[in-house]
Amino acid sequence: MIITVGNTKGGVGKSALALNLAVARATAGRSVLVVDGDAQGTLQDAIAIRNSGVAPPLACAHVPNGMALRGQVKVLGSKFDDILIDVGGRDTSALRAALTLTDVLIVPLAPRSFDVWALSDIHELILEALSVRDGLRAFAVLNKADPRGSDNAEAAAAVAEFRHIEYLNTPIGNRKSVASAAGKGLAVAELRPADPKATAELQTLAGIFAGYPANIPALSRRA
Repeated sequence: MIITVGNTKGGVGKSALALNLAVARATAGRSVLVVDGDAQGTLQDAIAIRNSGVAPPLACAHVPNGMALRGQVKVLGSKFDDILIDVGGRDTSALRAALTLTDVLIVPLAPRSFDVWALSDIHELILEALSVRDGLRAFAVLNKADPRGSDNAEAAAAVAEFRHIEYLNTPIGNRKSVASAAGKGLAVAELRPADPKATAELQTLAGIFAGYPANIPALSRRA
């Protein structure tokens, strides 16, 4: 299965989310390749720290070029159960290539006006990808969610404007532990001392895609 965590908007926490999903699937016994398609290489750096002996290693390739990313995934796809692609921050050839390959696109969305407005950009790329392929499903996930207030609900409701993006009601709180863990190459579930709330939120999201696609309809709505 190929899962892409991507958005044309930067600062939405996609690299940390991709790391947590990759670790969850590896912990479940699946062979996982992480592809960092972002030129900054943030996820690659985190996994390099992880692979220095901090935690069980993950295979990782840094491929920010679209043509190279497409070729790498096609060559290595049969050698792994899962490929997790972290890509975006802007409209890049790597993001476009990932959309032609992935089974699932997860779009992290912070409850901020700029993030909501940016959904139109990623939706246009999804439409382009659907014009040349079938089977792509895109899901918006509220990331860095506020502990209270109406912004979370307003951001979730805004997804309804975009026909080909589905909203998953599995918000991830704006918790320091998530960033702290990623900076050490860890999933939040591996961090000590533990953060039970962050761990539960991320495990809920990972569990949905562990059972994909059977349990998706009950947990999402067509936007």
